Amino acid sequence: MYLAIREMRFAKVRYSLIAAIILLVAFLVLFVTGLARGLAYDNAASIQNMDATHFIMEKGSNHRFTRSEVGESLLYRASASAGEENVEPLGVKMTTVTADGTAQKLDVTLLGMRANSWLMPAVTEGKAISPQAPGEVLVDRKLKDTGIGLGTVIVDQASGLKWTVAGFVSQESFSHSPAVFLGEDQWAQLQRKSAAGPKAEAAGGTTYSAIAVKANKTLANKLAAALPAAEIVTKSDAVSAIPGYKEEQGSLWMMIVFLFVIASFVLAVFFYVVTIQKTSQFGILKAIGTRTAYLARSVALQVLLLSTASLIVSVLLVRAMEAVLPDGMPFQLQLSTLALTCAAFILMSLAGSLLSVWKVTRIDALDAIGRAAA
Repeated sequence: MYLAIREMRFAKVRYSLIAAIILLVAFLVLFVTGLARGLAYDNAASIQNMDATHFIMEKGSNHRFTRSEVGESLLYRASASAGEENVEPLGVKMTTVTADGTAQKLDVTLLGMRANSWLMPAVTEGKAISPQAPGEVLVDRKLKDTGIGLGTVIVDQASGLKWTVAGFVSQESFSHSPAVFLGEDQWAQLQRKSAAGPKAEAAGGTTYSAIAVKANKTLANKLAAALPAAEIVTKSDAVSAIPGYKEEQGSLWMMIVFLFVIASFVLAVFFYVVTIQKTSQFGILKAIGTRTAYLARSVALQVLLLSTASLIVSVLLVRAMEAVLPDGMPFQLQLSTLALTCAAFILMSLAGSLLSVWKVTRIDALDAIGRAAA
């Protein structure tokens, strides 16, 4: 450690430039990771926030809410198998609404559920909806930026139904569109206006997109056996099936992987060049009895110190950037994700130093002294 720190103090400019490059690459990795996690959450926040572990969907729906249609008869059978307290109907419908009296169109996702169910999110402003107050809905707070406020009447363009905003919820979206939460009566009315079709008539009532279930593995297997005409889908599979989710995440994570690889190569090249420049010094140190393992540890320690210091500054910069980002930009960098990304970056940095360590082990003391004397 003494040799590594002493050398870094002696060549401040050289190591400061290397640290600056590591800092910029680390900042880019952390920022893109935060965007990837933020986009993933924004794409499926309403589903991820639910306490449900599984969803019962129509067979052949490819695990997609917008393709699935289940009736009340299936809901009754699921309740009988899993218990009424563990089963809730869920309707999902993407549509366009306008504020009453305005022409501005807003793309939203309607989520229909029982007003007092465990699927309903917590209200951050206003009041919760109840069966005794028909026509009231909860909306995501992102709609506040478009002029929607408490008491605003919104109109569904497809059905012509009108609802009054009773309260706001936070971080509730589906497929990057703000969520609007309807009570069971409003969802049934929407189904009737939308002419749900033969499946609704065959089911004998209102249809839903899925049935949310709180279940362990044993109960999920029991439901699968009791409902052979339906599919039992895990929450993670339902989230992955949201249109564009896999493609979006795949592209972003490919960028992150390439950034890690680039960082490793950049560090490898920089420290390899520095090691070549110090060949004669390493040769002299070997000639006076310094062990190769000690020199190799010195090189690795320099990389570790520079990477750690640059990461600390990068984390502070990312947190500062996060504080000034607009509310509409999805960005999420939780502590677990941050720790995992930092650990991966340090490991890649150490991997990049292996070329320099190999070079140190190959240095011959007599040859290096001879070149220095020449």
